[in-house]
Amino acid sequence: MENEQKDTMENTTVIVENGEEIVKVHAMQTPNGVGNRNTYINGPDQVIPASSYVTTFPEGVVKLRIAPRGIASERPLSVPGLLNQTVARYPDGIALASKKEDGKWHKLTYTQYREKVRIIAKAFLKLGLERYHSVCILGFNSEQWFVADLAAIHAGGFAAGIYTTNSAEACFHCLLSSRANICVVQDKKQLDKILSVRNRLPSLKAIVQWEAPVDTSIPGLYSWEQILEIGQKENDTQLDSILKEMAVNECCTLVYTSGTVGAPKAVMLSHDNLTWDAFSIGQRVADLQVGERLVSFLPLSHVAAQVVDIYTTLMHGVTVFFAQPDALKGSLVETLKEIRPTRFLAVPRVWEKMHEKIVAVGASSGFFTRYIANWAKDKGLKHHLARIDGQQGTSFGYKMAKSLVFNKVHYTLGLDKCTTFVTSAAPLSPDIKKFFLSLDIPIMEAFGMSELAGAHTLSIYPRFKLDSSGEVLGGAETKFGGSPSPNGPGEIMMNGRHVLMGYLNEVEKTNDALDSDGWLHSGDIGRLDSHNLLYITGRIKELLITAGGENVAPVPIEQLVQAELPHLGYAVLIGDKRKFLSMIVTLKAKINTETGAALDELESETKRWVASLGSKATTISEIYNSKDPVVQKAIEDGIKRANKHAISNAQKIQKVAILPADFSLASGELGPTLKIKRNVVYEKYKDIIEGFYKE
Repeated sequence: MENEQKDTMENTTVIVENGEEIVKVHAMQTPNGVGNRNTYINGPDQVIPASSYVTTFPEGVVKLRIAPRGIASERPLSVPGLLNQTVARYPDGIALASKKEDGKWHKLTYTQYREKVRIIAKAFLKLGLERYHSVCILGFNSEQWFVADLAAIHAGGFAAGIYTTNSAEACFHCLLSSRANICVVQDKKQLDKILSVRNRLPSLKAIVQWEAPVDTSIPGLYSWEQILEIGQKENDTQLDSILKEMAVNECCTLVYTSGTVGAPKAVMLSHDNLTWDAFSIGQRVADLQVGERLVSFLPLSHVAAQVVDIYTTLMHGVTVFFAQPDALKGSLVETLKEIRPTRFLAVPRVWEKMHEKIVAVGASSGFFTRYIANWAKDKGLKHHLARIDGQQGTSFGYKMAKSLVFNKVHYTLGLDKCTTFVTSAAPLSPDIKKFFLSLDIPIMEAFGMSELAGAHTLSIYPRFKLDSSGEVLGGAETKFGGSPSPNGPGEIMMNGRHVLMGYLNEVEKTNDALDSDGWLHSGDIGRLDSHNLLYITGRIKELLITAGGENVAPVPIEQLVQAELPHLGYAVLIGDKRKFLSMIVTLKAKINTETGAALDELESETKRWVASLGSKATTISEIYNSKDPVVQKAIEDGIKRANKHAISNAQKIQKVAILPADFSLASGELGPTLKIKRNVVYEKYKDIIEGFYKE
């Protein structure tokens, strides 16, 4: 059990375990010079006066960055206020749809959605949820995830998602630092993580499991059906009283950063952060209409999925269909075919997997089919490149290609009704974008951060460029640190109503991220063009500075290599404080659909490529252990081709090594959004890396 010590200098409670400080939690106090909060009872859409744009206190309030005109002048709206507004507009509109074991879709109207949120909110209060404490949610996207999230907020607590891939210790960090009173889990696998750390969590009062079977003999464990019964028995008095005290400029959600460097930080997002960013996204995607369809499958603990799947859909009456839990392991396309969404958001790895499947199907087609497909892709690419350049672009050839090829491809992917295709969370290679553009699928880039409540940029066709990260949203501001030009290049700094309140109980880290004027320092390097399109050219923390003083952004070089060698799984550039650049690469492997781990067996297309080189290898270990000369030469030749695009000799790759396994979530090299954890890779393969530089 923990010992508690009072730190009177900082008015915090320090939780210590085994002599080691675990976390500091601020004691309740009056934040930002606000007087008695009991005098503010016009919630939930009221604004409580504040003296700063920043706070790290759980109960803190902040100034809002409301502009005199334009999108940023929109009336502030709380999360409960948004739900009420949508119910008033679309009471019988379908909000959520879940596929049951009988294969049928169970649907909730917006009226029923609100009713369930209020019932669960009352149950949370009965179970002991306190103001400014959290409800942590651990499971795959579902109706219960959405309802628990909004119910926590309605009841005056914080909603805090936890990645399903988190270890028990990582879950412990989130539960402890957010002072979780309740944890909602999907199944026994996630429950066991929480039970293993439960006795170290002084604030945890109840655990709720939404999938059967639930062992309710475990003290403090409830099934979803049980808490529905609890909530139905409670009157509305306490809930309505809390809603009246609520303010749009206080925290409602905690989003944990991925924790690729150090422990994850809890990003404090206000009601206004989330509802305004959703509003601004909706203004950019101007024709969003009630009844449109979106498939929810990206992790809801990630801010991109939250702001799109929960809030943008709620803002516009869009219907959310939940994919199956194995969506990212292969079932997603089947769900897309069944639902035929009108909007589609995916991370780069999903687009890359689709690209691989399409290429594989094309390679197995007959000569005539391939000829027609290549002819159509040529017409499609020319059409869209012309549109991007401001020309009309329409031609008879493009219309023929659309009829003969594109419509069929879109139908096969389940995207024939889709009008907006978006990629987010990490850079998508311009070559992958160009490939889909040739198939009449213009993928729009969105750039954002947890600290921005979701998106800061989003392009809408044809106002985009293949190498751009999107157009800055209306009402958001961008400037560049260290640059004499207002358009950069320099460190990307952002301001607007979507900028976080602070990191919970992390004063120093908050001050590092936010300056005194409330500008968020992204750590990314970039520039703006004359069309307000943002280009990200590197990340300060990822920037390699060679021994010769050359600054090298790794991602563009890695993308060049992967464009030349599409059968590589991942490419990681090495060179910080080194005499020259080197690279470690993986070959694409098959994935264990149960665990998500990369297998030793080569992915089918990669296996065919290896065979075409004259190698008999079918596994990564065969290639690695034998240092297969033909595969090694093919990769070195690809590196040479990529080097031709280098802007200087210092940016050319001198050495390359194949790693003994592909990267995966299970083995730790990838984060929840499938970004490379560079520090993990560097440590894991330090012997190979050091071998590059031995004399």
